[in-house]
Amino acid sequence: MEFQQIIRDSIEVKLQIMEKPELLQKLDEAARALVFSFNQGGRVFFCGNGGSAADAQHLAAELSGRFYYDREPLFAEALHVNTSYITAVANDYSFDDVYSRLLKAKGSMNDILIAISTSGNSENIIRAAQAARDRQMVVIGFTGEEGGRLQEYCNILLNVPSKDTPRIQESHIMIGHILCQYVEETLYPKKQDS
Repeated sequence: MEFQQIIRDSIEVKLQIMEKPELLQKLDEAARALVFSFNQGGRVFFCGNGGSAADAQHLAAELSGRFYYDREPLFAEALHVNTSYITAVANDYSFDDVYSRLLKAKGSMNDILIAISTSGNSENIIRAAQAARDRQMVVIGFTGEEGGRLQEYCNILLNVPSKDTPRIQESHIMIGHILCQYVEETLYPKKQDS
């Protein structure tokens, strides 16, 4: 195993993102949608499976806690953090329904769902996106190159130009951090020292 090649591959995917004007435009749209939502009293929900669930929780924490500096908290929630709820719904209904059912209870207009799936084909993520659209929420999808079935339900699709799951996930965190920084700096501009 050549560690340097793995690092080069990760950098290459990020360079491809940087060189895709249409993807950068969608990133700008996603950033502006988040700011608009928060300004309207909206909330941001995240969902994903496995590593993408970890990414969802990570990014929700960056918004609800802080990113670079102290400021007011923002409502951001990863939908999988209540294990009693997740296991009850998975047992009583189906794992495919764990996120959509929760969005039916919590989601409303002006809210945003960030749906994370490297393949874009995870059934529970697709159903969550459908439930969010039914509630007139904006759906931002984080996927890999193909976008999968999820793209049909996204208002904004951020599809990383790769088919390699670890490289996609690394780029999802980069994209998420860009969004967090944009939101923080736009909603809470850092006061200049006088």
